[in-house]
Amino acid sequence: MVTEDFVREMHSVGERLLMKLRGLSQAEPVELVAFSIIILFAATVLLLLLIACSCCCVHCCCPEQRGRKVQVRPMTSP
Repeated sequence: MVTEDFVREMHSVGERLLMKLRGLSQAEPVELVAFSIIILFAATVLLLLLIACSCCCVHCCCPEQRGRKVQVRPMTSP
């Protein structure tokens, strides 16, 4: 039931976005700038999310390569 409501809501949002995109050719310059800012903001958020996930995944999946451990021995007196 919740999934169906979510799908319907996403479909509704998609239809409204498509109507805005179709009417963008007759839009005023202010509307074009506002729409461009919104798209730029959404793209920036997605890009930052992608970078954050890739950095996190690199640390989880690829552990750091460490050099060989060298044991320290006490000095012997001559």
